[in-house]
Amino acid sequence: MRARDEAAQQHAPAPAPLPLGAIFGPLVAAAVLAVVVELTLSHVISAHVGPAILSVATAWVGSLVLRGGRTRDAAAATTWRGFAAITALLALGQLIRAVSGAGVNPSSSGLSDVALAATAPIAGVICLRLVRSTRGRLRTRALLDAAVALLALGLLVELLARVTLHRAPPGADLLLAVGYPLVGATLCAIGLVTFAGVSAPRRRAAGWLVLGFASLAVAMAAGSLALAMPGPVLDLVTSVAYLAVLAMAALALTEDPGPRARADGPTSPGPLAAVVVSYCVSFGVVLLALSSWVAGRPPIPGEAAALTVLILLTFLRTIVWAAEGARLTRQILRTESYFRSLVDRAADVTLVLDGEGRITWASGAGSSPGAWPARDLEGRPLLDFVHEEDRAELQRVLHPPADPTDEPAPVFRLRRRDGSWRRVESVRTVSAAGLSPAPSGGMPGGMSRAIPDGVAGAPLSSRDGLVLHVRDVIGRRSTELELERLAYTDYLTGLPNRARLMGAMAAARSGVAEGRPSCLLLLDLDGFKPVNDIAGHEAGDRLLVQVATRLRRTVRDRDLVSRLGGDEFAVLVPDGIEEAGALAERIVGDLREVQPTGRTAGASPDLAFDVSASIGVTELMRGDDAATTIRQADLALRTAKAAGKNRVCRHNDALDSATGRRTALARDLPAAIEQGRLAVVYQPVIGVRERRVMGLEALVRWVHPTLGSVPPDEFIPIAEEDGLIVALQRFVLRTATADLAGLLAEGRDLQMGVNISVRHVQAGCLAPDVATALTGSGVPPRRLILELTESVLLDDDDRLHSDLATLRDMGCVVSLDDFGKGHSSLSYLARLPVDILEMDRGFVAGIETDERGAALVASIVELGRTLGMDVVAEGVETTGQLATLAAMGCRYVQGFLLGRPVPTAELRAVIDGFDAGLLDTPASSSVDPGVHMVGRPG
Repeated sequence: MRARDEAAQQHAPAPAPLPLGAIFGPLVAAAVLAVVVELTLSHVISAHVGPAILSVATAWVGSLVLRGGRTRDAAAATTWRGFAAITALLALGQLIRAVSGAGVNPSSSGLSDVALAATAPIAGVICLRLVRSTRGRLRTRALLDAAVALLALGLLVELLARVTLHRAPPGADLLLAVGYPLVGATLCAIGLVTFAGVSAPRRRAAGWLVLGFASLAVAMAAGSLALAMPGPVLDLVTSVAYLAVLAMAALALTEDPGPRARADGPTSPGPLAAVVVSYCVSFGVVLLALSSWVAGRPPIPGEAAALTVLILLTFLRTIVWAAEGARLTRQILRTESYFRSLVDRAADVTLVLDGEGRITWASGAGSSPGAWPARDLEGRPLLDFVHEEDRAELQRVLHPPADPTDEPAPVFRLRRRDGSWRRVESVRTVSAAGLSPAPSGGMPGGMSRAIPDGVAGAPLSSRDGLVLHVRDVIGRRSTELELERLAYTDYLTGLPNRARLMGAMAAARSGVAEGRPSCLLLLDLDGFKPVNDIAGHEAGDRLLVQVATRLRRTVRDRDLVSRLGGDEFAVLVPDGIEEAGALAERIVGDLREVQPTGRTAGASPDLAFDVSASIGVTELMRGDDAATTIRQADLALRTAKAAGKNRVCRHNDALDSATGRRTALARDLPAAIEQGRLAVVYQPVIGVRERRVMGLEALVRWVHPTLGSVPPDEFIPIAEEDGLIVALQRFVLRTATADLAGLLAEGRDLQMGVNISVRHVQAGCLAPDVATALTGSGVPPRRLILELTESVLLDDDDRLHSDLATLRDMGCVVSLDDFGKGHSSLSYLARLPVDILEMDRGFVAGIETDERGAALVASIVELGRTLGMDVVAEGVETTGQLATLAAMGCRYVQGFLLGRPVPTAELRAVIDGFDAGLLDTPASSSVDPGVHMVGRPG
């Protein structure tokens, strides 16, 4: 709960401060008016007007405080309301004096003093709450300071009372003569305790409060003296001091950050001001008492005892102060010892400069040969050790920018003891005061004078100096170079590796965007595998080193040759395709001369291998990324190998070949599936009896960006071979069921057929994929027809049969597509959970003239009827085929005659616009009626 409140406090808007102009303006005016009243008007009139001015000023400040307290939180508002109560009592007391004509300094106490005296306990409670609200600790030294101040002020009041009572008329009021000064002294002591007990963020406000109590004590002392020496001067002092109390209290409220304020950094264990005030008051009172004794006033026992106690308390406070100083000294020495042990063993060298730019302390200076001992550096300007050519870099060190930048750290040379120069870089520059970051432009004054003319920058003087952290760059640079070599160099050949090539290609693509051509050569060794398998890996490594040497010798200086891994190399050529192709031809010709042998342990020295190289060349195109460029070069390389190896092939030539086309399709198909570049079209299936569109078959299509339309018979086998068929058919299932859901929502009675590859069935995830598609679209399972090729009959796997049974139990319809095209087995057909037989289009072609073909189709129709399966005839393209199938009793037909595959946007028009008159075509008579047709009488 506390953490939540503190978080809310941190994010809450800051309350508006008191309008100091609205406070001090009226208070100054009231002070000026009081001066005029006391010095110009008679005592009778000023006795009424003076308190009235103070009452109005007090009421005005109180109203502003009360209004400002409403914007504070509950904890802070209590203090504001307490001060508002004090101002109300003070205003009431001054108003009573104004009405009664008692004046600013009355000669006797009265009703007004009841209100005025009541403010002292409230002020004490406010001070106590200030200490407790910040969980401050009243240490012994704070209590001693308060005791010293209270006793000293008490003695001062006693001296003042003696003077007042001695000169005042008999029967002088003790409340005015002694009581009020004692209250002022007590409040001053309470203020010192408060000042020492509050947290550091609130100490400034407590300081104004102490000054307010001091002003109140002055007002009380003036009022006491006025009993013995009445006059306008003391009345004026009282009025001004009273108004000062209001001003100091307003400043204390404005400077108070609230009880939840936290210090940003380490704070001192106790404020020094409290010690100074207590000592000054103590010594002042002692000197005053001694002076009065020297002047002839006899001391009284109580006064002498009080002075003795005051001196003892001051002595005790001095001992406590000395003990605290000794403890802090030990702590500082211990901390310095820890610091020296850490800094002296650090890799960085730390230099502390004073305000004149001289070295006051150095760490690790003499730890290396030739370095300066620390004692030889101290007191000498840093500029004496910096190389003249590096003064500008030193300027960057001493002028750190306000905002961090990506620029490298400044590097400059420092002179060593033996006269050599040591190159160092600046790690960090901070101010010597509190180790806070040095301001922009900040610089020791002496250093700014030492910078020669012409060096940029306008340095500012820094009284505290700077702390510089510098590091030797020689060892670091060597390490960086070694790490860079390991990261960007192939360990075997010494050539740049793939990472270095990718970086160079990124730069080359930028050049291509500006019109500077670049090409990539991808090289693979022909015959490298036999070298590894027969002669061993040592011979293979020796061959790779030999090839790398040849490539370095063949390429030009501006070409980048790298090893990608294994026996694959790449060359980045900053030229056009013609120059790159010519370079590739030279490389191929040069590598023909490489003749690796089997001169390794365990291999025959007479072994010789025929090694050559195949190279694919492609040009970096604007907009292509590095992966695309490498794929294009790899396609050209594969085409070169397929064409007989030991040759060069360009990417454009590779696309024109059958091998290149197949490679391009296999390369681009995964991205086409993942990015949804495929399309699904739908071909209607017609019910002969129903004379309408009964269903749709989903067919996938692909338009390649460079090869154009790719037939399904070309890319579906690629998907099956490359393991992409599951992802492809998930896409088709998801798209087809979503489109079917829209048609069903419009009231259309349709089923959707989706072709399923046997590889998807064998993967064991067909049932979950179908369930996911149906669930996502909301299509009933009976509306989905899964069309499998009859090759599934050849897989006598129990799991496959179980998956098909699961799909059928879900409610899906299972269809056997292209029936009769493969090696069907009727025994398998009887056992499989198949609902529909789809005849291959090869049976339907020519059935209106081919009697044997017509008889075979009629037998399939009859077989389906016998097994309780629907039969769909595919490939119906003529009216004769349609009429013959209708005469045989085939209920469902599909083909270009009845409807071509269309995209989703045209599907509704095809369904609604189907011409049922196509089904009324009479059967062709070209078939010999003497041939018995299965499924027909006769």
